[in-house]
Amino acid sequence: MENTIDFTAKPGFKVPVIALTLYAVASGYLMSLIPLMLDEYGINADNAGWLATVFYAGLLAGAAIFEPVVKQVGHRIAFIACLILLIATVIVLPLSPAIQVWLVARFIAGIAVAGVFVIVESWLLAGEASGRARRLGLYMGALYGGTVLGQLAIGWVGIQGSIPFVVILSMLSLSVIVLWFVPTQQPQHSHSESLSLKQITKLNHAAIIGCFVSGLTLGAIYGLMPVELTHRHVSQTSLSILMALVILGGMAVQTIIPALIQVAGRTLLIGLFCLLGVFAAGLVILSDHLGVLAVSLFLMGMAAFSLYPIAINLGCDKLEESYIVSATQVMLFCYSVGSVAGPVIADSFMENKQGLMAYLLATLMTTAIYMFIVGIHTKNHLVAGK
Repeated sequence: MENTIDFTAKPGFKVPVIALTLYAVASGYLMSLIPLMLDEYGINADNAGWLATVFYAGLLAGAAIFEPVVKQVGHRIAFIACLILLIATVIVLPLSPAIQVWLVARFIAGIAVAGVFVIVESWLLAGEASGRARRLGLYMGALYGGTVLGQLAIGWVGIQGSIPFVVILSMLSLSVIVLWFVPTQQPQHSHSESLSLKQITKLNHAAIIGCFVSGLTLGAIYGLMPVELTHRHVSQTSLSILMALVILGGMAVQTIIPALIQVAGRTLLIGLFCLLGVFAAGLVILSDHLGVLAVSLFLMGMAAFSLYPIAINLGCDKLEESYIVSATQVMLFCYSVGSVAGPVIADSFMENKQGLMAYLLATLMTTAIYMFIVGIHTKNHLVAGK
């Protein structure tokens, strides 16, 4: 019989966070590695966008199926199963260098990663609502911190030969070992309930859109930013540093999100971070000097990576704990829809001079306007109701 998790005891969430960090190192390296090594394996570089899209299509499919899996076997075993599935998809890549195989492998990888996100998010969102923002900050910090190390591996380890795959597989295997051998508490999955369609439609609409836009931006950044920087004649070493700065920006903002949520409306907060992203994209449009790129991408990371934790916190606000797994699945589904659409839509911007930056500016500006309208309407509604 599993014990209900007690989040006042650190071991309850330390193990999944450590496992997530190891996963993030491998994932961050792999996400940037794939578009850069296509030529080495005889695959046309134009397929980079499709590889990103099919991965997020898998994420979308996985987001719809993992709630019953978690309920049946529990968070820890489900996490291990997802990592083992992901390991299998990584092994296939160097052994079968054909675009058809890679597309299938990345689709399955997306399903596995969806499981990782649903499992860890619902694990850390369980427990007292007052600590959710702090636990989400820890989750996002671990995810992005590990991803930074993975991005830096582009410069440290390189993109040639089999060594990159050995490093990635080693990190994923260590994550499995931590989950398998280190004792930990986990949520009591027997208490998990599914949201009905009517309940889903009543979830906060700004939260749903925030998750969707997070997918639109991050899917494009992960899938096409290395290509965008290459088009701007950035060297491989500088590229790895710039990609790391995107993630560092995302990691840095996690430390202040819990405090900002306490003092500002979450809907308006999403709008403000979108404006920060608009400013960051505008900087690059005005100048693509390496120093300007560095500052811009750090700010863009702060903006893009802030949307999902704020939105999911908003979506789970005042929600009964038994519905947390189902709610995180819905939020991830919305994120995944955006992630599938993002690289495809952004790819149509890549032929223009400003490429990805023009896409990010347009997407974030539109979202900021929507969030400000909703935030002001909500505030006026509350004032009128007093």
